[in-house]
Amino acid sequence: MIAEIIAATLKIVLVLGVVSLVVAYLTYLERKIIGHIQMRLGPMRVGWHGLLQPIADGLKLFLKEDIIPSRADKIVFVIAPIMVLVPAFVVYSVLPFGPNFYITQVNVGLFLVLAVSSLGVFGIVMAGWASNSKYSLLGALRGAAQMLSYEIFLGFALIGPLMLAGSLNLQNIVQAQSDVWFVFYQPLAFIVFFIAALAETNRVPFDLPEAETELVAGFHTEYSGMKFAFFFLAEYANIMAVSTVGIAVFFGGWKGIPGIPLPGLVWYLLKLGAIIFVFIWIRATLPRYRYDQLMRIGWKFMFPLVIANIFLTGLVKLLFL
Repeated sequence: MIAEIIAATLKIVLVLGVVSLVVAYLTYLERKIIGHIQMRLGPMRVGWHGLLQPIADGLKLFLKEDIIPSRADKIVFVIAPIMVLVPAFVVYSVLPFGPNFYITQVNVGLFLVLAVSSLGVFGIVMAGWASNSKYSLLGALRGAAQMLSYEIFLGFALIGPLMLAGSLNLQNIVQAQSDVWFVFYQPLAFIVFFIAALAETNRVPFDLPEAETELVAGFHTEYSGMKFAFFFLAEYANIMAVSTVGIAVFFGGWKGIPGIPLPGLVWYLLKLGAIIFVFIWIRATLPRYRYDQLMRIGWKFMFPLVIANIFLTGLVKLLFL
């Protein structure tokens, strides 16, 4: 019993430590990739080719003065960043990184991921309200409507693969793709899932809750220091989490291409890097949608598509499988 507790604790510390470090360097990777796409060099000053830039940014945020606006609701203002960060890290408790590398395994793992990740919207609404700023409140209202809407499409996009796997356990879903990845059976579901993931993580072209040209910085306009860093960490942790879910459900998790003998963790990292690169590539390429366009795309196009995909998957499964 004690040995199991120690092993679980070590896994938690390892996963949280690695995720925090990777999240820090995702900001460096994003600035470098966007810089080269725009024919710039990106960070170059701190360390060789700017490799120490994330550490310098972290120290700056840690030492920066923590300001709370005089008319803010102080208790809610302090709690809001924690409400955003904690769910972003809790979902890693059930995400599979390899055949034997996960913190815990539960039969409703995917349902747990969707349930816990949806709690982050409470922190966004709390931050916008507690700041007592019109820009923050508008950003929070946008974020709440956007995340609640696209959470529905993201969840519905996963129903097709779940019908094929017959399980909510993420390890079982990966094992069900031993022969063929589900993305080949469910290409429409993956497209809807990826678009919904962009909106869920407030990424371009759906970064309306943080639209700098309209709302300064959106729901976290009034935040500084480590409270701002919590929002930043949560955003990139959510990107990694939703990418891991996409890998497990659509791309066979740690399973690789037959004939290429690589460890499962290496396959997972390669797939994760590819999906995150697409996230960054889209940010450097596409303009921001208007808010009415965002909602129209979701409810008039994506929602009917995922409903049709569920119906067709059920029909094919009933007639041929």
